[in-house]
Amino acid sequence: MIAGLIKNPLALKRLQRFKEIKRAYYACWILAIVYAVSLGAELFCNSEPLYVRFNGRSYYPVFKFYPDNVFTGSGKQTRPDYHQLALSAMFKANPDNYMLFTLLPYGPLASIDPQTIQVADEVELRLTAQPLVGTVNIAPDGRIKRAFRLGPFLGKKDRELRGQLLTDYYPMGATLQQAVERRFANQPSGAFAIRLESKTGRPVQILLSPFKQRSRSPRTVRLTIRQILPPEQANQRASLFYNRHLEIDTSRTTQAAAQLWQQTGASTREELHRLVQNRFLDPVERMTVTIAGKIYTADFIKEDVRFPFRPVKGHWLGLDNAGRDVLARVLYGLRTSMTFGLLLVVVSMVLGIIVGAVQGYYAGAIDIISQRLIEIWSALPFLYIMILLGSIYGRSFTLLLICYGIFNWIGISYYMRAEFLRLRKQPFVEAAKCMGIPARKVIFRHILPNGLIPIVTFFPFSLVGAIGSLAALDYLGFGLPPPTPSWGELLAQAQVYRWAWWLILYPSLALFIVMLLGVFVGEGIRNAYDPKRYTRLE
Repeated sequence: MIAGLIKNPLALKRLQRFKEIKRAYYACWILAIVYAVSLGAELFCNSEPLYVRFNGRSYYPVFKFYPDNVFTGSGKQTRPDYHQLALSAMFKANPDNYMLFTLLPYGPLASIDPQTIQVADEVELRLTAQPLVGTVNIAPDGRIKRAFRLGPFLGKKDRELRGQLLTDYYPMGATLQQAVERRFANQPSGAFAIRLESKTGRPVQILLSPFKQRSRSPRTVRLTIRQILPPEQANQRASLFYNRHLEIDTSRTTQAAAQLWQQTGASTREELHRLVQNRFLDPVERMTVTIAGKIYTADFIKEDVRFPFRPVKGHWLGLDNAGRDVLARVLYGLRTSMTFGLLLVVVSMVLGIIVGAVQGYYAGAIDIISQRLIEIWSALPFLYIMILLGSIYGRSFTLLLICYGIFNWIGISYYMRAEFLRLRKQPFVEAAKCMGIPARKVIFRHILPNGLIPIVTFFPFSLVGAIGSLAALDYLGFGLPPPTPSWGELLAQAQVYRWAWWLILYPSLALFIVMLLGVFVGEGIRNAYDPKRYTRLE
């Protein structure tokens, strides 16, 4: 049959048309090559080495299982950790011993030891300028009853301001005065904010919180005064980088940071050094320090290896929430998605062809009854059935394939039914019946080869839909069981860890590229089977 297709002039013409559509032709090859690579993913991403030379003997762990007892003599029949074995003193004792790992020496299920990840062993002391904030309570006559951190605004101490008029330092305009009087009059008022300049020329923002009517008028009114920093100082930062010896990396220290550090008091320096030293062991909360009369927040920043972790050397696409390599899971997830899609489409099309062929060939009462039954079957809620069966039998690749297969054939059966209804009265079919050829041979040898156009043209689009459906089910948690590598499972992690951009970027990019290539192939096949080479609207 295949030889007949190769020699068929019409088939060769369609193949030539397909090759002329370059994006479809190249997309088909790329998709085939990528899938072939994923089928041999164990030769590219694997925690087990390709070859082990140990004490004069050769081992091939990728192709054969060797228990731990073979290498360590421990008596354990479990799978050995080849990475730990390669670092052990027993293995290094013989200079002829060595291991040949794959390009990525980690499998999709291997959790990476955090200590093997190389990150900068340093602490960044980041000093960020903060505006001064103070409060003042004033009496009805405008005198200051209590001040808290207002002194730094005016170059005085807080206790020196008691009893003085606030208007001696800040000119209260009519708007602010009215807002204060409403509060003294025990009248409800909303939040209030106004920008003023002190008599020294420093701009500040004065704020009043919302006020509700009380049982009696307040004795004082509290105003919050916030310093307005110039634009060049609003986001001023200075960073100092320390190694474990508490030495500052001068090559990365800016001149502004060095000058700020010179202005820092000795006691403040000692406290900052102590917290930097503690940060190498445990997290340290930020603190507020005063340097040269200005307030700064001190942050102690060190990159700790916590999963999921960003892309680093040796793990080019990062690590997921369990410390597994994202590149390995994306590659193995490609194999899972493509295999599932191909099997699902084949099963669905076989069922759809059989049901549609029987309906279209026999027609009449069989067609009507079958069509009504199909409509009832298609009305069943697929997702609920999937959840029900998954809770009873547990999630698995086979169960997912069966559940999808028993619903996914309905669409293709409609097309096959229409093709058989069109071809059943053709002369070659009538001639076959007159010759006494059995119905099954008429259906599958005479009618089906002439009605395969919907099958061929819909195959790539059905494959794309199956891959997308699997990713969606895995994302929702109703797909393949963990820890099966899956693109949808990585996308579900990205929803939880929204700061882990690599969990959303690389799986979604892989899903997009594969689906785009599939659409290109489908477009090329559809155009190749189009009887009209060029069409236009008139």
